[in-house]
Amino acid sequence: MPDYYQLLGVRPDASPAEIRSAYLRLARDRHPDRHTDPAEKAHAEESFREITTAFNTLSNERSRREYDDELARPKATTPEELAQEAYLQGIERLKAQDHQEALGFFRAAVHHLPERAEYQVALGRVLAMNPSLGHEAVTVFEKAATLEPQNAQIYVELARILHNQGLRIRARRAVEAALRLAPHDPDVARILAGLGMRPDKGGAAAPRGSGLLDRLRGKS
Repeated sequence: MPDYYQLLGVRPDASPAEIRSAYLRLARDRHPDRHTDPAEKAHAEESFREITTAFNTLSNERSRREYDDELARPKATTPEELAQEAYLQGIERLKAQDHQEALGFFRAAVHHLPERAEYQVALGRVLAMNPSLGHEAVTVFEKAATLEPQNAQIYVELARILHNQGLRIRARRAVEAALRLAPHDPDVARILAGLGMRPDKGGAAAPRGSGLLDRLRGKS
């Protein structure tokens, strides 16, 4: 979290008038219109946005109080804490339908704690929302499956992603793993039906018949 007091050059106990005065001075000095060079202008625009955000936060009594409370909280330092913080941020961004931001937070969670299957699954789900990232989603879910090999739901989601990528043989293997772990799970039954399969007598996934004779026999 950026230190807005430091950005404006004021003390944490600065009065609203002091905050406003500091902002107006900086806004005048850093205004993008003062620059003609494109690189300098771009840098000034970024700096101007930062000090404006700082001012908007600190000039409002409620937002300043919330910011001060957040600033006073103990900061995450261990990989576990950093990963958990990033994961929770990702969940919040996902609820807000901000998939790109959520993706960044989940990547950070996995970076800090790659052995946590829950974080791998969260990352894989967001990756799978973008067809161009489907192959990466597969890799992430396969990693999650190695971390929690008894979790049938991971294999169900992996099978669905593999199927969407056109990798039907690998999708079948994943769904067979789910079937072995949870033969009566409705999610497993749904993915089987979605892949056009059914459990055979031995518990493996077999292709579901589609011909007239199969339909008459009640196999379709």
